[in-house]
Amino acid sequence: MKQINIFGEIEQSDPLLRDKFIEPPFSVLDTKQGSWQRRKKQWRKIGIKSEVGRDVATYNMGTKSYKNKEEYYDKESTKLNTSIFDPALCELLYSWFCINGKEILDPFAGGSVRGIVANYLGYKYTGIDIRQEQIDCNRDQAIEILDIENQPIWYVGDSDKVLDSFNKEFDFVFSCPPYAYLEVYSDLEGDISNMSYANFMQSYESIIAKSCKLLKKGGYACFVVGEVRDKKGNYIGFVPDTIRAFKKCGMEFYNEAILLNAIASASMRAERNMRNQKLTKVHQNVLIFKK
Repeated sequence: MKQINIFGEIEQSDPLLRDKFIEPPFSVLDTKQGSWQRRKKQWRKIGIKSEVGRDVATYNMGTKSYKNKEEYYDKESTKLNTSIFDPALCELLYSWFCINGKEILDPFAGGSVRGIVANYLGYKYTGIDIRQEQIDCNRDQAIEILDIENQPIWYVGDSDKVLDSFNKEFDFVFSCPPYAYLEVYSDLEGDISNMSYANFMQSYESIIAKSCKLLKKGGYACFVVGEVRDKKGNYIGFVPDTIRAFKKCGMEFYNEAILLNAIASASMRAERNMRNQKLTKVHQNVLIFKK
């Protein structure tokens, strides 16, 4: 059986249910698969420049921090990679979990990807980010790609404060928050990426609670997160802390998926990491909650 995808291409029926669900609805999402990479390339072709506006103030590698790109390059023989969100993952999660409406709330908006993909697919995205330059870049990209009457809405400010002014309900809460202090995006007050972990968690829990309060009954929330090491090299428990934060505000922990990333530079890092018996991470955690 053949069908036409959103890009106007003919696809064959797939035994792993890709024709019905875009990707197999399993608890492991493998971004290395050819089908995933093809969808990712298709999204890039529409003009998303997800790296624009994503320079970070501090670059962290393991337990080390460097104040600028030059220092980072000098001390680490690896390519600088600021986290960029996967548009193919957006498409998938919107399709699976934004099912009873179109309104999407993203309290840690960051780059343009989640907003542009949402509105391209017919959803209505509202995102919040504390950095004016990031939002300006996002808006410029959206104007280039989407119709002027179909623009994502981005707010500039501290989500913990901006959310207090919202009085509408949303169908899906979807975000990829700062992974604690792994990447520091600015020195702005209210930017939780530059806080101590205790202060980070206090603000993080508040933002999650306020976001979920705006979620419709029966709606889903999804955060894509990854574990982080402390200065001694131990995991801080960011993933379980995220789960606790959602459950604390009354959300049910409903699904978890492992997002397998491309190996890329992991092979180069693995030898160095294993000097201290550290496994090299090549996955993230996709956490889904239900109200």
